[in-house]
Amino acid sequence: MQNKIISLLATFSLLVTGCMDLGSPYAGDVHVVSIQAVYPQGFSPQAGAEVVIEGINNEIVYELSTNAEGRASARMTNGLYSISVQDRSGNHLFNGSLDKVIVNGEDLSLQIDLFHSIAGSLVIKELYCGGCPKLPEEGTYQSDQYLIVHNNDHHTTYLDGLCLGTLSPYNSTASNPWTGPDGSLPDFAPVIQAIWRIGGTGTSFPLEPGADAVICLRGAINHAAQYPLSVNLNRPGYFVCYNPVYFPNPAYHPAPGDQIAQDHYLEVVIKTGQANAYTLSINSPTLILFRPEDETDIYDFVAQPQNLVQVPGSSIDRVVTIPLDWILDGMEVFNGASSANRKRLHTKVDAGYVPLLETFKGHTLMRREDQKASQQAGFEVLQDTNNSSYDFYEREVQSLHQ
Repeated sequence: MQNKIISLLATFSLLVTGCMDLGSPYAGDVHVVSIQAVYPQGFSPQAGAEVVIEGINNEIVYELSTNAEGRASARMTNGLYSISVQDRSGNHLFNGSLDKVIVNGEDLSLQIDLFHSIAGSLVIKELYCGGCPKLPEEGTYQSDQYLIVHNNDHHTTYLDGLCLGTLSPYNSTASNPWTGPDGSLPDFAPVIQAIWRIGGTGTSFPLEPGADAVICLRGAINHAAQYPLSVNLNRPGYFVCYNPVYFPNPAYHPAPGDQIAQDHYLEVVIKTGQANAYTLSINSPTLILFRPEDETDIYDFVAQPQNLVQVPGSSIDRVVTIPLDWILDGMEVFNGASSANRKRLHTKVDAGYVPLLETFKGHTLMRREDQKASQQAGFEVLQDTNNSSYDFYEREVQSLHQ
């Protein structure tokens, strides 16, 4: 949002005698748009929920706050908008959104259902997927993708059994076969291509409060030795997605470097795709971290036919239907060069998205620090609203670049 042209903050107290006029980003009449945030059963509205209205085909952003009844309204001109609502009470998070809202010729009343979730202990701190230049050589490089997982809790947590996957469709601009006629998403996450899992005995891989774990999604080697704008991923303690039986392409999955312990190689729980290298979108992936609940074994889960389904319209591709309640954290990335993006990750997991504006420049996607919480805790605490629009930003240099 820092790159948007307009950012207006208007609390509902300004709207008591009349609606806030949000200006004229489009030519045409001005209409009243009323928004009612609907909280889940057992929770009551509270003043101060953040309402963000974005013009889909331009760089206009408006920010409002609700009143104690969960309402806000504004005067808006004709156009196409997305609207999101975000609220928090302690560790309780509430997120809701409406995509492609049309304001055209009349006033509009909207209800936005808020989904409840709990702020997690393990969160995605950084996703580097967009590649970098090969300088001093010509061309671009993309075999250096990585993920950083952060312990946001006051207690030690264990990475043993942690699973990760990317969602169908791979790119945010592709047609989404999982979207219902009303625009809704299913109550599961369609994980495509493969599920990766950290092994261990249950207490093999502790992660202290405020600590990070690096997972190399491709080669766990020193990429910077040949390409200085890349990163060195051959470091002690790093994990790697490496299995030459399922993914034998050495350009993307070279043998890990000498600093990578073999017990830090992730397991392939299941491979459902045909590629010889693990596929993660360069410009717009959706990534989730998850663990099975109720003592469910992930290997038993994927062996049950009802949990492995065909991608609609495809005779080849299949996905694993991961329950939303299993997801510890997830992030939705939109292609920043396009206005044709579509949500893939349910609002319960991520109510927003972070755009990746530049690929093959060494740019990375970073989660913001909650500085006040960090000061109180005595270690780094990252912002966690379950809304990537608030939590992440595009950084110009990878955090592991040296």
